[in-house]
Amino acid sequence: MEEVKWLTWAKQMQAISQNGLAYCKDIYDIERYEQLRSLSIEILNTYTEVDSNRIVDLFAKETGYATPKVDIRGVIFQDNKILLVKEKADGAWALPGGWADVGLSPREIVVKEVKEESGFDVAPKRLLAVLDKNKHHHLPSPYHVYKIFILCEIIGGSAEEGMETSEVQFFDRANLPQLSEERNTCEQVQIMFDKGLNVTSEVMFD
Repeated sequence: MEEVKWLTWAKQMQAISQNGLAYCKDIYDIERYEQLRSLSIEILNTYTEVDSNRIVDLFAKETGYATPKVDIRGVIFQDNKILLVKEKADGAWALPGGWADVGLSPREIVVKEVKEESGFDVAPKRLLAVLDKNKHHHLPSPYHVYKIFILCEIIGGSAEEGMETSEVQFFDRANLPQLSEERNTCEQVQIMFDKGLNVTSEVMFD
């Protein structure tokens, strides 16, 4: 699915301005990069329902060289059914996971996120996929995101809701619930069934 042009342009403008502000010393160039950043905010404010102050907080306050964000998801099976958690934010279902934390490895992050969102203790076993969010059927996002999917095995704990989740269940691939498409698409969950249940499958990456 090709990303809408205005969003692509806004994100590119944001990245150019952020990179320029990270390295630029000339006061006039700094002013121009600030203007470019303001234009990227105005584009998002015009074409989305997100308040401009919220856009500034989430999208235009980052400093340093602009790089993609990293989202890490745990993939857990039980009796050939996949573990999903119900997100309080939108009432839809997702693979447990979230943004990568500075100071933690992908292995450490997936263990922490699965525990916090589902109650289960897990051991990471295998990398299944590294996907570019722009290349899949996600809702428009101001961020450029790489999504990492890691197969895990339950070693303890029990199903419990978390601060951001209200239910924890296993689903078979033919009876998936409404998915939180901001976090994962039906296509991606089906890919996880194919990759996670096949011990010889290769890592998928965009």
